[in-house]
Order: sequence, then C-alpha cells, then structure tokens
Amino acid sequence: MRKLTTTVMIAALAVAALAAGELPVVFQEDFEKDGALEKWQPMDPSAWKIATQDGNKVLSMFKGSRYRPPVRSPRNFALIKDLYLGDFVLDLRMQSTTKDYGHRDLCLFFGYQDPSHFYYVHMALRADPHAHSVFIVNGKPRVSLIPLPGREKDKDVFRTKGIVWGDAWHHVRLVRRVSDGLIEVYFDDMTRPIMRARDKTFAWGRVGVGSFDDTGNYDEIVLRGTKVEPPKK
Repeated sequence: MRKLTTTVMIAALAVAALAAGELPVVFQEDFEKDGALEKWQPMDPSAWKIATQDGNKVLSMFKGSRYRPPVRSPRNFALIKDLYLGDFVLDLRMQSTTKDYGHRDLCLFFGYQDPSHFYYVHMALRADPHAHSVFIVNGKPRVSLIPLPGREKDKDVFRTKGIVWGDAWHHVRLVRRVSDGLIEVYFDDMTRPIMRARDKTFAWGRVGVGSFDDTGNYDEIVLRGTKVEPPKK
C-alpha cells in the first residue's frame, strides 16, 4: 500500500467537501508520528496497536475484544477522543484481515453518545437483516435502517447485496448530513454509494472505526465536519 500525499488526499475530497458545504478538516491521521494511538479511545485497548505494513504505519485492530456492550451491538471499536460532530464527511482506507464468511465486516461508528445510543455502518460480504447496512443502536439491540435489497419501498433508501473485501485496501467514504438525516456510504467508487439511509434520531456524536467481531486495519483518515458541544447532562 502506498500512502497518498496530503495534497492528493485533499484534492480527492474536493467533491465531497463541496457537497457538505465546504466543511473544514477537523481530524487527520496517517499514524506515522509517535502518539497517534493516544488520540483514540478503544473499547478494549489490548485489541489495538499501531502496526507497520509495507513500510507504512497503520491503526490495527489485531485481535478480538473483551468488551461486551449493554445491548446487542459491535464489540470491537475505537472512537476519536474529544471530538463531537454534526455534519461530516469521513474518508479513510480500510483493510479486512479476516477470512471470507457471510458477515465478514468492518464498521464505521458515528453519532456515538453512549454505549447504548449511536449509529454504525456494517460493510459485509452479504446483506441480511444483521449485516451490510446502516444500523441504529437506541437503547436496544441494533436495528437496520435499510430494508433488504429488492424490498425497498422508498428508492432513496437502499443498500447493495454486499461488498468484496479480499486482502486489498479500500477507500471508504461516510457522509452524514443532519438536516435531512442523510447517511451515505461509498466503497472504492466515490460516484455511487453502496448504502443510503435517512434518520434524524442522533444529531451529534463521536466518530470511530472498528468491527462487529472481526479484525482489520485503518489508515489515511481525513475527517471534515462541524464541531458541536454535546448537551450538558
């Protein structure tokens, strides 16, 4: 894997930034400098490390997590510290390090408010009621926000039948727009989303990376967004 230069990455984000109203960069990380892991809050710190791959440093979720959530939801993820967003565009590189099976996945997390209230995107080999969709965790076990492929009543909300991880690195983009509840996910092809959902339940929250219960690597993270102050409890 070859790292992109900052100039190339910013140029690649131009279209998304424009669509999001020229959102500023609020977080950027390529894991090359010491202390990169300190910017993250893993649910199980023993499952995460900075690894070297082909001469590049990456964020590695290298083993299963001992974390057990209060309701049925992903077990292995890490959140960016001290950053709460409303609208955002997240671009990054992702690599699955698990063998193929139906639910082989990597996930992105957003709108995270506490262990029982957040959204996550589950990108898997095959779509079913519990895989390859946008999910909401709202005080109870996760629920898909998108019907199964072919069962959509609203063509504006959809997901593909699945994606192929293989051993390669993939460019993934997650777009969140709070005003109309838009959630879009792109996989390698930045002109056509693989998922689109609409939900306004959580208007703010933290952002992170992980998996339901698999392993994988992350790199070249560029996050543009609107910072918000969470309501005081």
